[in-house]
Amino acid sequence: MAAQETAWDNGDLIAYMAGYDTSVCFIGRKGRTCGRDAVTRNYQESYPDRAAMGDLRFTLSEVLPAGTDHAWVTGAWELVRATDTLDGGFSLLWHKNTEGWRIIRDHSY
Repeated sequence: MAAQETAWDNGDLIAYMAGYDTSVCFIGRKGRTCGRDAVTRNYQESYPDRAAMGDLRFTLSEVLPAGTDHAWVTGAWELVRATDTLDGGFSLLWHKNTEGWRIIRDHSY
C-alpha cells in the first residue's frame, strides 16, 4: 500500500492500479464496479488531473490473515488537496498470486 500511496502522490494512476488484481471488484458510494479496467476508468473520471488527486494517506487498522494466500486489511484513507480534504475508511481483501499480493475486493467509503 505504500507503493500505491507513492504512485498516487506522483500522479501515476496506472502504477497505483497495479496493486489491484485484474478481477477486482470495487464497492463504494456510487455502487459496485468490477474489473481493473473499469475501476481505472472510474478513478480517471473522479480524479482527472494531479490537483484532483492531491496527497493520499493510508492508515492501517488491522491486517487479518485468511489462510495462506488471502488477507483482510482495514483502515482509513485521507486525501488532502489544495481546496479540501476528503476522508473515509476501507476494507480490502488481498490475494497472493504469481505477481504478488493484489487487491481483489475493495470496499471504500
